[in-house]
Amino acid sequence: MNHFQIFLRAGHTPTLFAAFLYFAFSCCIWVLNGAMAPFISETFQLTPSQKGLMLSIPIFAGALMRFPLGVLAQYIGRKYATLVEMGLIAVAMLFGFFAVKSFNDLLAMGVLLGIAGASFGVALSLGSGSFPPQHKGLAMGLVGAGNVGTAVSVLVAPPLAMWLGWQAVYGVAAVAILIPMVVMVVFAQEPPDVDSHAKFRDHIACLFEKDGWVFSLIYGVTFGGFIGLTTFLPTYYYDQFGVSKVQAGQLTMLAAFMAAAVRVAGGWISDRWGGVNTLTWVLVIISITLVLIGFSYNSLLLTTLLLIVCFGALGAGNGALFQLVPLRWPTATAVAGSMIGEVGALGGGLVPSVMGLSRQVLGSYVWGFVLFAVLAALMLGVMRYMQIRWTRTWAEKGGRARSTPATGLRQGSGKPTLVAKR
Repeated sequence: MNHFQIFLRAGHTPTLFAAFLYFAFSCCIWVLNGAMAPFISETFQLTPSQKGLMLSIPIFAGALMRFPLGVLAQYIGRKYATLVEMGLIAVAMLFGFFAVKSFNDLLAMGVLLGIAGASFGVALSLGSGSFPPQHKGLAMGLVGAGNVGTAVSVLVAPPLAMWLGWQAVYGVAAVAILIPMVVMVVFAQEPPDVDSHAKFRDHIACLFEKDGWVFSLIYGVTFGGFIGLTTFLPTYYYDQFGVSKVQAGQLTMLAAFMAAAVRVAGGWISDRWGGVNTLTWVLVIISITLVLIGFSYNSLLLTTLLLIVCFGALGAGNGALFQLVPLRWPTATAVAGSMIGEVGALGGGLVPSVMGLSRQVLGSYVWGFVLFAVLAALMLGVMRYMQIRWTRTWAEKGGRARSTPATGLRQGSGKPTLVAKR
């Protein structure tokens, strides 16, 4: 029996699939304004800073909604929380179809799109909840590959907008969200990995720990970079290289699809090599490629190739970081994942705004890319410092799961606690 068959038998695969589909549709809807940005900008004659604001609001809103959804899931169950969220998404899309008539309406629609962006922590926790620690990295990587929804959005939404009109795409999304809802009802089951006796304070302990904030800041680079750049790139390609609106979406899709595909590999590699080791190489590659992207603004081909490499590293980093989360918070993964995802996505919300300001104030997008590269290098230094303690308390060297724990976590508490070897 090969490794993947062993993996599939170790947990509940129908729930894994349902979580993937839910996350994929959510990601697709979350970035709709980014996918249709050239059409929307043309309708409302937006300035670069207005474009940045329009693209940032859905990301910020989604980030801020993640933690409350994670807490809700801890109490009513992750499966039921996903159904509540998807019902709200359908209502939000109907608002977009019927009510967006001005730029202010568009900003309000951005807030509603954030409902779809709240899905992250719950989706990963639901999909990986029935899998043992040595397989959680791959399980989370497979669910996290639902990021491919962003690639689908930038590929499908522009042709639909050209055919039906960009507001009609919201109506299509309202109907499409019914698909993952039905799959969730029929196939998913609530995983057994939550401590039902834990108190509210125990569930939110990650909010008050350094590890939670370090993970969040690293994720602000990996996932924040992914979602921020995916949202921004159709505008960048259209403005910088003069390609058509549909071509801008197709070029963005190449990078976004690479990130989603490599995320699975990032989780799988981290299960074996360790999340810390994987993240080290990821952050180095991100820093280098972002600087090169910034200064290759005269070459469409070189920019696209560098973005594909950069997005591959971003995707691997997302998988690697969430291989570490269930090792650090084994009984509160949904809340910890939502909190980390929330802060991480906030980082993504800064990307379009910073890029827009860089263009409007400094006359070029270059310095936005350079700033992001510097942040990635800083997070590398922080992680290498913190991993010295991590590998003494809750992880093996390099960030692998402990097979026979020499250290562990006191259940009901988020604090690392040394325990005796057996």
